[in-house]
Amino acid sequence: MEEQSPEGLFFQDQDFAFELLRQFNIFRQNEVLTDVRICTGDHEFACHRNVLAASSPYFKAMFCNNFKESHQEKVDLKGVEPEILQQIILYVYTGEILITGENVLCLIEAASMLQYVKLFEACSKYLQDQLNPTNCLSIKRLSEILCCENLKRKAMDMALKCFPEVAASEDLKDLCALELMSYLGDDELCGEEEQVFETLMVWIRHDLLARQGYMQDLFEKVRIQYVHPTFLFQFIANDPLIQSSPVCKSILDSARRLMCCLSSANIPDIKPMWHAPRRYSQQEFMINVGGRKNSQQTTRDVLLYDEKTQQWMSLAKLPLRLYKATAVGLHSNIYVLGGMPVGSVKREVSCIVYILSLKLNQWRIGEPMLAARYSHRSLAFKNYIFSIGGIGSNHGILSTMERYDTIYNTWEVMANMPVAVLHPAVAAKDQRLYLFGGEDCMQNPVRLIQVYHVSRNMWFRMETRMVKNVCAPAVVIADRIIIVGGYTRRIIAYDIKLNKFIKCADMKDRRMHHGATVIKNKLYITGGRYLTNDNTIEDSNSFDCYDPDTDTWSSKGKLPHKLFDHGCLTLQFVPQASNYS
Repeated sequence: MEEQSPEGLFFQDQDFAFELLRQFNIFRQNEVLTDVRICTGDHEFACHRNVLAASSPYFKAMFCNNFKESHQEKVDLKGVEPEILQQIILYVYTGEILITGENVLCLIEAASMLQYVKLFEACSKYLQDQLNPTNCLSIKRLSEILCCENLKRKAMDMALKCFPEVAASEDLKDLCALELMSYLGDDELCGEEEQVFETLMVWIRHDLLARQGYMQDLFEKVRIQYVHPTFLFQFIANDPLIQSSPVCKSILDSARRLMCCLSSANIPDIKPMWHAPRRYSQQEFMINVGGRKNSQQTTRDVLLYDEKTQQWMSLAKLPLRLYKATAVGLHSNIYVLGGMPVGSVKREVSCIVYILSLKLNQWRIGEPMLAARYSHRSLAFKNYIFSIGGIGSNHGILSTMERYDTIYNTWEVMANMPVAVLHPAVAAKDQRLYLFGGEDCMQNPVRLIQVYHVSRNMWFRMETRMVKNVCAPAVVIADRIIIVGGYTRRIIAYDIKLNKFIKCADMKDRRMHHGATVIKNKLYITGGRYLTNDNTIEDSNSFDCYDPDTDTWSSKGKLPHKLFDHGCLTLQFVPQASNYS
């Protein structure tokens, strides 16, 4: 390169450095002017001290300070294989090296020891590209030894996101107890708690005599309160290794009381571990179930909304079309109860319960309700599902209530509600079920709150002028039950502790037969029907969000189609891409 300037001609030979390095390599190959032999094992490599010293801080310190190696004819390098040392010396003299799956681990160790930073980074990048669930744990361990933070972060990220595959790898069995505890205790682990338990048991049984003593510490990494009760009491509780540990049996006993006892006040010795949060990988998803869509056609669709991608995805369809069934979410399952099968000649009301496992994306039939009903209300509390009122097989309004125990798979009759109403807003909070408003058998709005005490199996009622809702959902956010519309655009929140109603920002339409649920303390409204200014009823595909912190509404777009009389719920689970499309 030439550049004219007032002082003269500036000349730069861009090939000079490359040619100089090439000549040094020829000198090395012919042992011309070489002044040191680098030895490992029974191999020796002739080199130039000044080239090595210029190439890395390691050799600079060795040859430019008053160390014995600075004047030795032969320098022995321990811990580097001859083939690897030969490749590194060639890299020093040419700037080129071939990194492969066979040599990368030895190369990165040697590059770390000999302080070749760019070679170390190149090996790290190569390993990052080669990461997979079967090797990420061993690569993470290597990255910790070599203090390679980028590689460690990438390896750990894969280990957390691909937990089911990593759990089945041989590398997991080779982890030490502290490594496994750190891994299984991570909030970001993308796995069900049942998988966490199975993984630790596989690890223990791999070397039972040496590892059985870690049972207690590892078992505490399982967030028991989020394990499905059936799995907990049928599989975990009956495992011989768990039974052999007094501490584990004590943990299970606390879990049993926590899950089965209706009043937490009766469990004063709950340990802090029961308050551990769900893992962050347990995402919240909104799900719309059934209902009536365009042209009032009853649908079998089950739609899942992913807030991260803001997309709707289809799950397995309902086994049949059901008119005014109810849907409840519990333990990563969707329960669809009762309703009237569409197309039934006799218009028979159903008592059948259908259960969709989100893990398998498959429907199965559950234990049927004791009474057939539709237009009823259902909600979950702890491990129970309550089915309330509705219209029975004789097409009369029911005042009955029954309760399903998801652990023992049984239904039982509970106390009747004081006043039989249709289409109330329902919610559960602090040992109580709340029924707001609704309509009586003459289709007149009922200005009434009916409250059921769960552990006492007892109802009481409160008359109030504040409620006049029909076909309205209710949700719980913090200490407030929010009643959403119901032939009105009005939103009111009932403060349970203060026993008073609080006015919230109105919806833009007078809305009914819509769905409502909560994700991250925000209220989401889907579909429904609304009254226009001239009092005609229109179906809706709107999708809106209410933020109680700012008392404001915003649009989230549109549903895939107009929809009303559908189930709308939130479930937390670890998504698996193959389960829905």
